[in-house]
Amino acid sequence: MFLVVFRNRKRAGIDYAAYQADAERMVELARLQPGYLSFKSYVAEDGEVIALSEWADEASARAWGRVAEHAVVQSRGRAAYYESYTLFACANPRIHAFSHEDQA
Repeated sequence: MFLVVFRNRKRAGIDYAAYQADAERMVELARLQPGYLSFKSYVAEDGEVIALSEWADEASARAWGRVAEHAVVQSRGRAAYYESYTLFACANPRIHAFSHEDQA
């Protein structure tokens, strides 16, 4: 598995309708990519967003980064939406899991 963590803060006064439309399209498009596993996004009380995407492998995640429509929206994000962001990517993250159901 390859994990991508995208931490970001939006600029004040952005066009949230345009941002939401772009975000929804990117999730829709990502789901169609080979190696896509999952995507979830969380917003902290202070407005910071953490978006997590899981891919089968690094090649799949990097291929997603090269999809032309994705590249256009990434550029628009830097120009119009994001105050700042940091992207973390790691292959084969150490995973610890717990499920109460497994204990029964």
